[in-house]
Amino acid sequence: MAALAGASWPRSALGWEALPGLQIRSRSVEQTLVPLVAQITTLINHKDKPKRSERTLKVIQRVGQSVNLAVGRFVTVGEAIAQENQELKEEMAAACIEAKLAGETIAQLTDVAALDHPESDGQITIFTDKTGVVKAARLLLSSVTKVLVLADRIVIKQIITSRNKVLLTMEQLEKVSTFQEFVQIFSQFGNEMVEFAHLTGDRQNDLKDEKKKAKMAAARAILEKCTMMLLTASKTCLRHPDCESARVNKAAVFHRMRLALEQVIEIVTDSRPSREQEPAPVSIYTIIKEFKNKVEGLRDNLYLLPKESLRAMMRVILEHTEDFTDSAYTSHENREHILELSKHAKSELERLLSAWMSAQSLKKRDVTEDMEVALLKMCQSLNELQRELHSAATSVATDLLKYHSDHLVLKALKASGEEGNIEATAEHSCRLSEQKEQLLEICHLLRHVSGTEPLEITCLHAEDTFQVTGPQIISAAETLTLHPSSKIAKENLEVFCEAWESQLSDMALLLQEVSDMFEGRRGEKRAYLSLPKPGKHNANLKALKPVRLDSEEQAKLGKSGFELRELTSFVNSEMERWDDPENEIVQHGQCLSSMAYSMYLFTRGEGLLKTTQDLFQQAEAFAAEGLKLVSVLLAFSNQLEDDDKPLLLQEIEKMVPAYQQLQVTAKAHIQGKSATFTKVYTCIQEAKHILNILVQVLPLSCKLLRKVSGRAYKCDKMYRFLVERPL
Repeated sequence: MAALAGASWPRSALGWEALPGLQIRSRSVEQTLVPLVAQITTLINHKDKPKRSERTLKVIQRVGQSVNLAVGRFVTVGEAIAQENQELKEEMAAACIEAKLAGETIAQLTDVAALDHPESDGQITIFTDKTGVVKAARLLLSSVTKVLVLADRIVIKQIITSRNKVLLTMEQLEKVSTFQEFVQIFSQFGNEMVEFAHLTGDRQNDLKDEKKKAKMAAARAILEKCTMMLLTASKTCLRHPDCESARVNKAAVFHRMRLALEQVIEIVTDSRPSREQEPAPVSIYTIIKEFKNKVEGLRDNLYLLPKESLRAMMRVILEHTEDFTDSAYTSHENREHILELSKHAKSELERLLSAWMSAQSLKKRDVTEDMEVALLKMCQSLNELQRELHSAATSVATDLLKYHSDHLVLKALKASGEEGNIEATAEHSCRLSEQKEQLLEICHLLRHVSGTEPLEITCLHAEDTFQVTGPQIISAAETLTLHPSSKIAKENLEVFCEAWESQLSDMALLLQEVSDMFEGRRGEKRAYLSLPKPGKHNANLKALKPVRLDSEEQAKLGKSGFELRELTSFVNSEMERWDDPENEIVQHGQCLSSMAYSMYLFTRGEGLLKTTQDLFQQAEAFAAEGLKLVSVLLAFSNQLEDDDKPLLLQEIEKMVPAYQQLQVTAKAHIQGKSATFTKVYTCIQEAKHILNILVQVLPLSCKLLRKVSGRAYKCDKMYRFLVERPL
C-alpha cells in the first residue's frame, strides 16, 4: 500500500466531486487519489473552452503525458503486488490493464502532434472528442480506485495473518510446562508481537475515522502493556504451578490480550463484534448536543417533531445529571448548582413548548419573536448546565488524582506481600478496591463531559484498565504473600503496579485534554498545515484589496508556481524512500512540502491562502520550519564519521542563508501593485530554491542514516528483557 501511495502523481487541489459515492477509509488511499482526481478534472474542464493557444495546449499535453507516466509507474507497482498475492492476482491485473489503457487514451487525446492546426490566428481546437475524454477519465479513476482498494485488502490480510500467528503462539505459551520451552516460544512471540505492532501502528495512523483511530490506540495500548504482564505472569505460574492466585493472574492477562486482538481485527475489517456486546453508554454531552440541534432545527421547520420528543430527551438529560448529583465525590456546592440548573432547564423547555404551540396554532411558517427568545434561553440554560457538570467532573478528577499520586496503597501491598502477611495483604487489597471504585467514578464523569467521541473512547479504555488491573494486582499480591521469597512473584507484582501507576499518569493527561477541549484549545497540533492563527499575526491589519495581475504577470507567476509544484512532488517521492516515516527529518520535510504546495495553490487562486498577506505569513512559517530542520540535521551530523560529515554540512550551509533570505523577503515592507507582485514572485522563487536544496539533502540524509544504522546494534526491548533478566 505504501508503494502505491508513493506513486508520484501530478498534484493539484480539488474536492471529491469526481468520485461520488466513494467511501474512503484510509488516508493513504485518499492522498493517492486526490492529486489524480484534481489533474483529470482539470483536463476535463478545459473541454468547455475548445479554443486554446498553442502554448496552453502544450501545457495541457504535458499534463496528459505526466498523468500517463504516473499511471504507468502506478501500474508497475500494482502488477508487482499482484504477483506476490495470487488470490487477488486476476482482479489486480484486470484493474491495472484498465488503468494503463485509460492513461494511454488520455495521453493520446492531449497529444499536440495528433491534432490538426487549421487556424491561422494561433488558436487551436482541442478535445473534439469530449465524450472520449470523459469516458477515459472515469475509467482511469475507477480502475485506480480498484487497485488501491485491492491493495488495502492486502494490508488488512497481512494484519489478520499476523494476528493469527500471535494467537497460535499464545496458545502454545499457555500450555508450556518447562522454562526452557517457555523461553524459546516467548522469543518467537516477541518477534510476532513486534511485527503486529508495526502493522497495526501503520494502520492506526492511516485511518481517517477518529473514533476508530481512538479504538485502535486503546487496543494497541492494552497489547503493549499486557505483553510484559504475560511474561511475568507466565513465569510466576511456571515457578508456582500449584498456586491458584498465580493461575488466575495469568488467565486474566491472556483473556484481555485475546479481546484486544479481536478488537483490532473488528476495526481493520470494519466488522461488527461477533460476541454479545452492550452498546456503549451515551454521554450527557452527546444528548445535550442532539437536543440543541433538534431545538435549533425548529427555526427551519416548526412542524419538525412532536413536542413530547423534546420532553423525553430532557428527561434523559436530567437522568444523566444524577450521575453527578448522586456521586459521593461531588462537592455540596456543585451538587446544589446542578440541581438548580436542571430545574431551570426544565422550566425553560416548558416556556419554549408554550411559545412553539402558540406559533403552530397561528399556523406560522417561521418562528415568532417570543419563540426565538425562548429558544435562545433554552440553549443558554443547557450551556450553563454543561459548564457546571464540567466543573464538577474536573474538580473530582483533580482532587482524587492528586490524593492517589503518592501510590501509598501499592507500596503497602508490596511490603505486606514481601513479609508474607496475609491479613495486611487482605486489608490493603480492600483499600485498592476502594481506590479502583473512585477512579472508575472519575472515568465515568469525565466521559460525560469529554466533548468528542475519541475522548469518550479514551475514558472508556481508562475505566476498563482500572477495572481489570485492580483484581490482577490483588491476585499478584496474594501470590507473593504465599511465596514471599519468590523473586519472580515479586517482579510480577511490580509489573502490574507499574501498569496501574502508568494509567494514573495517563488519567492526568486525559483530564488536561478534556479541559482543553472544553476551553476550545484542542487541535493546535500540526499547525503547519493551517494558516497562522487569526489574531496572532494579523490582528491589526487592514483588509487588503485584491490586486489584478496582467496576463504577463499571471503567466510568470503561473510558471513559477508550476515548477514549485513539481518540486513538492520530487520532495514527496524522496520522503517515501525513508524506512521510518516518523523520523524527524521526514516530519519536517513533510511540513515544508505541505507549505510549499499551499503556496503553489495560491498562484492558481486556490487553497487556503486567500491574500498576499496570507502568502507572506506562510513564507515566514515555511522559513521557520526550515530552520528547525537545519537544527535536526546538525544534530544528526554529530553521529556521522569524519568522512561523511562534510557531505551533509556542505548542504546545510546552503540551507541556512536560503531560509534567512526568505524570512527577510517575507517581512519586507512594500507598497503598490508592482512591489507586491515582485515580493510574491520572489517568495515563490526562494521557496523553489529551498526545495531544490531539500531534494538533494533528503536522499543524502537517508543514505547516511542507513549507514549509521548498519553500524549500530539494535535489539527489541522485549527480547532484551527476556535475555538479560533470568528466570
